[in-house]
Amino acid sequence: MDTRRTNSHAHAAFTLVELLVVIAIIGVLVGLLLPAVQAAREAARRMSCSNNFKQIGLSIHNYHSAYNQLPVHGGGTTDPSMGILGYGNGAGSTTNGGGHNALRLSFLVGITPFLEQQALWEQISNPYNESVFTINDDASTMGPWNAMGPNPGYQTAYVPWATEIAGFRCPSDPGTGLPAAGRTNYAACYGDGYFGVERSSPAFNGADVQVAALRQRGSMRGVFMPRVKMGFRDITDGLANTIAAGEIITDLGDYDNRSDLLILGIGSTGGPSSSGPAFNQTLCTQHAAIDAGRPRFWDPATPRDNNSSGGLATNTLNRRGFVWADCGTMFTAFFTVTPPNSPSCNSNIHSSYAGPIAASSRHQGGVHVLMADGAVKFVTDSIESGDQTGTIPYYAVHANNGSYVGENAVGDQSPFGLWGALGTRASREVIEGF
Repeated sequence: MDTRRTNSHAHAAFTLVELLVVIAIIGVLVGLLLPAVQAAREAARRMSCSNNFKQIGLSIHNYHSAYNQLPVHGGGTTDPSMGILGYGNGAGSTTNGGGHNALRLSFLVGITPFLEQQALWEQISNPYNESVFTINDDASTMGPWNAMGPNPGYQTAYVPWATEIAGFRCPSDPGTGLPAAGRTNYAACYGDGYFGVERSSPAFNGADVQVAALRQRGSMRGVFMPRVKMGFRDITDGLANTIAAGEIITDLGDYDNRSDLLILGIGSTGGPSSSGPAFNQTLCTQHAAIDAGRPRFWDPATPRDNNSSGGLATNTLNRRGFVWADCGTMFTAFFTVTPPNSPSCNSNIHSSYAGPIAASSRHQGGVHVLMADGAVKFVTDSIESGDQTGTIPYYAVHANNGSYVGENAVGDQSPFGLWGALGTRASREVIEGF
């Protein structure tokens, strides 16, 4: 019998060694492919984030075309009987609505109708009769809220302030839900100096107002200034050379030192102190509370105490990016003093602008910034940022009588290199290669 014919039709099989080699090769390929897939997904999220910022830039330009000014960062309504900023009981009640917003609305509120959020703008700009929650379904908790809404920093029952807008969120940021009252990842640029003033007392009138104006005009050199009308005519360094807004992360409750602000406790309304943290950003960026093993986090043992120098904020709402409608720096602003993704601190829990509060992002290696001409650029963490031990530009006067105390670098080029120069609107810096 001829067996050659039968053998010629026999099916060859993989040996065990060959099978293991094939499995190993597949494993290697999968190991190489997964990081590539993750990188591609992050690239798509980063592109989407950039597109969101471009839309915000276009909305700012459309706003300027309509009103011949930029949206005010710190606009809204107030009650003159409660002082110049109208603080106090007029800020709106959780149970009966009403109130005003004490001039605390961010620039993002003003651009909502230019960002395809006309329905939301209609709710904000008209009296509103709905709350986020009610007590035992009692109709008395439904408002009505006054036009332009209550103070967003104190009020979370107002539906528009609790609404999260996709165009204000970076897809790379996973933060969501409570305790935030409508998150945002995009913030106004205040420039390279943070010696402003924030007084919540109803007695904030007369000479104090003049003091605030003098300080702010000399010390805060960015495209946006709190409660001041600004326009493209004010940006004499050139729209393409000046940052209008930047990216920030929202807090995840994990002691991230970019979003969980350390309170340095020297929120003085008098002249500057050369040893105070309001004028020495290294007291924040080199603070002992930074976790030695994880430099982007505070040590979890850091106390939560608003009244101690070096304590973290106790109120869970007072975190980075938690209230898109509020002009407070912790929510919707930053300074071009410390480089992107640096630790952020505030002088006082009640102070809107009094400490090194940096831009930040969940992207690897840097942040997006929106230039005043509408262009979006990616700035790396290693951007040239000058002398980080230098004193911020400031103009200082006493709060009580308005007398002159001193100044530093007002009108000069920024001491914080290219990063600081990009944040100033009218310091006559020549910017090359950006």
